[in-house]
Amino acid sequence: MRSHGPASLPRLSERQLTVLEQELVKGPIWYGWPDQRWTLTRMKTVIGRRFHLTYTLQGVRKLLIRNGYSCQVPARCALERNQAAVTGWVKETWPNVEDPRRRSAPGSSSKTRPARR
Repeated sequence: MRSHGPASLPRLSERQLTVLEQELVKGPIWYGWPDQRWTLTRMKTVIGRRFHLTYTLQGVRKLLIRNGYSCQVPARCALERNQAAVTGWVKETWPNVEDPRRRSAPGSSSKTRPARR
């Protein structure tokens, strides 16, 4: 396998990018993963298997961004999402889940200064 670091070229050609896009459309389940999430690790694996090239995760991310993809931006919300329930949970339940913040008390962070009593 050829390794592609920051300064090494060539990268995927335009034709290979077109093929990669066709591979990604098949979805992760087609490749044997249990869900429909494309992760950088999974994409790195597909690139390695399909084109016999080794990219770092950062290299895969840069390749995708350079070619118009964005990270973790869903095309649409899940059909099951209930925005009113989410908003209510954030306002009513989440404050009870968070740890109460400690109130600041006078003191010294200096190890040489004796604490006041």
